[in-house]
Amino acid sequence: MTTNPIVDVDHLNVIFDGFYAVRDVSFCVRPGEIFGFLGANGAGKTTTIRVLCGLLPTSSGAVTIDGVRFVRGRENMIKQRVGYMSQRFTLYDELSVRENFDFAAALRAVSPDDYIQRRHDLLKFIGFSRDLSTIVRHLPGGIKQEVALGVALLHDPKIIFLDEPTAGVAPAARMRFWRLIKKLSRQGKTIFVTTHYMDEAENCHRVALMRSGEMIACASPATLKRRTFGDTLMNFTPRRSHVKLPPAGLMDICEPYGRHYHIRFHDGVDRDKMVAKYARDFDIQKISPSLEDVFIRLVEGGEK
Repeated sequence: MTTNPIVDVDHLNVIFDGFYAVRDVSFCVRPGEIFGFLGANGAGKTTTIRVLCGLLPTSSGAVTIDGVRFVRGRENMIKQRVGYMSQRFTLYDELSVRENFDFAAALRAVSPDDYIQRRHDLLKFIGFSRDLSTIVRHLPGGIKQEVALGVALLHDPKIIFLDEPTAGVAPAARMRFWRLIKKLSRQGKTIFVTTHYMDEAENCHRVALMRSGEMIACASPATLKRRTFGDTLMNFTPRRSHVKLPPAGLMDICEPYGRHYHIRFHDGVDRDKMVAKYARDFDIQKISPSLEDVFIRLVEGGEK
């Protein structure tokens, strides 16, 4: 497999009326990689994806997709190489499954012979066993998104952009959808995905974090956790009701998780002393952080 990046973004800026929607963003994505793109609403994720799909020009900086530099007039060369789906608009609800595939084939200029075989293969890939005359709005949410993925793959793109594809989908359906994503990655497809579900992001090979239009971190989930917390995150579980937490001024993080609290003390605070002081009221353990902990600290914490 080639080691050249299939997505290469170099100092990307997107400016609307003087406002930086994306500011000086640089990163690469390797072929076959599942690349997570995380951030709060308005962080610049969707704007970046629109550029990478050939839908929005850059204000400055360079974007190269599968060896093609994005310049005005060559947008279609980019669009031919990418597939796109989201939870908002990919399928036409009032059309049947077959009609949605038919429309996508016509839009992408897929030849009739190739189309029938591709549709058959993709329906088999997603495990769709219902009648193709089924109207899309009658499909359960999870199956609807799987069909949307099949439609997005119809022209056999090398890169698939998935913008919050499982939002509002039941947990079992989300797990099934991610099995398809991993299978696509093993087949050599590059997956670029945004999600608000941190448990999903754990499946990514690498994760980029966006905040206020800027990329603030990019690494594997394990590396992000290690860089952000080391061994400094503690789990406090109250032994009884109405116990007092350590003073807020001593803590860098104090986030509730059910009846537990994930706590990180400020650098310079004697953690051992704090643990000894509060051990009577709390069960206290050093824990491995989750991506949600990383997100809260780096993204949400940076916007407070």
